[in-house]
Amino acid sequence: MGMLKEFKEFAMKGNVLDLAIAVIIGGAFGRIVSSFVNDIIMPPIGILIGGVDFKDLSVVLRDAYVTEEGREMSEVVLSYGNFIQNVVDFLIIAFVIFLVIKGISLTKKKKEPVPVIPVTPPKSEILLEEIRDLLKKQG
Repeated sequence: MGMLKEFKEFAMKGNVLDLAIAVIIGGAFGRIVSSFVNDIIMPPIGILIGGVDFKDLSVVLRDAYVTEEGREMSEVVLSYGNFIQNVVDFLIIAFVIFLVIKGISLTKKKKEPVPVIPVTPPKSEILLEEIRDLLKKQG
């Protein structure tokens, strides 16, 4: 029973819960960005390059064929368009995350109080002030 209790304490620690929440939100955010890329960014780019959908770009390395035994062998395809799509997805996600982190760091910088450094006058100035005060008392 002790190990179960330790596991429960571990799982309920702030860092583990924060990580779980980050993974869930990150997954949802990834789907949103993928939809943004696929549904909003890529169609105009496809029109600009002649109506080509990046996911359709590929090179057939070997055509489908039927073996002597009658088994169908599927074609071998190099889907470089899908790779391009994933690179674009990654770049947009990375840029958005960069902007979010930059925005968060800017708000943190604004909220931090500016430390006040006390300025102490040089020792000679303090001595001169003491001498002045003594002369005022005497005179």
